[in-house]
Amino acid sequence: MAAGREAAGRVPAPRRSPRTRPPCAAAAAAIGSRAAPSPAEPRRAQAAAGPAPAAIAMSFLFGSRSSKTFKPKKNIPEGSHQYELLKHAEATLGSGNLRMAVMLPEGEDLNEWVAVNTVDFFNQINMLYGTITDFCTEESCPVMSAGPKYEYHWADGTNIKKPIKCSAPKYIDYLMTWVQDQLDDETLFPSKIGVPFPKNFMSVAKTILKRLFRVYAHIYHQHFDPVIQLQEEAHLNTSFKHFIFFVQEFNLIDRRELAPLQELIEKLTSKDR
Repeated sequence: MAAGREAAGRVPAPRRSPRTRPPCAAAAAAIGSRAAPSPAEPRRAQAAAGPAPAAIAMSFLFGSRSSKTFKPKKNIPEGSHQYELLKHAEATLGSGNLRMAVMLPEGEDLNEWVAVNTVDFFNQINMLYGTITDFCTEESCPVMSAGPKYEYHWADGTNIKKPIKCSAPKYIDYLMTWVQDQLDDETLFPSKIGVPFPKNFMSVAKTILKRLFRVYAHIYHQHFDPVIQLQEEAHLNTSFKHFIFFVQEFNLIDRRELAPLQELIEKLTSKDR
């Protein structure tokens, strides 16, 4: 299945009262005074969670308590080369140096490395959003937004060709289902050794990652308070920092698309330059 036509991106949204501090700004301020824990310190970040299993990078980040997912988890077949790459990613995450952890391993194919990490980020975001679905409802989030300036309308170019305005939970359902369909398509994301990636693979991967970023942006702007209440702040910050370092390393998302979380990105990455 080829990737669909780009969904409508940013459109003007109602202005927020100047007395209301955006939750994303609060997140950036909190990170400025208390750095998000690195993957090298999983026990500190997961004190309430108990020991984290080390099967894959996602469980390394999230531990055992975050078992709820929004969509079914996408598994990479054990024994495949992509599974070995995922284990490599997990091992390098444990070094605590995310800049090094996202680099292309020597002698590996860039498409395969991007594919493995795209699947992992889908699983991470799937799990993160799964923890706050009770707070993201048709009533609380009637439009898909990332703060007062950014609103997203959905189109996939196949089932929905003309961008539609919809609630955040509906948009994210469309988005995650669409991503799932791309990841399950063996012509786009081949899992068997020797099967080549299509010529448009990188374009598809960029679209997937750009859209997954919007879920991070929505969570930070609209649901950061519940994230704190659920003690998932460290997980969210570590996952997002990993995501940003990866897309920056391979120039996978245009800087303009990252604007809704630019202040936060600068806080998270300033100490690693």
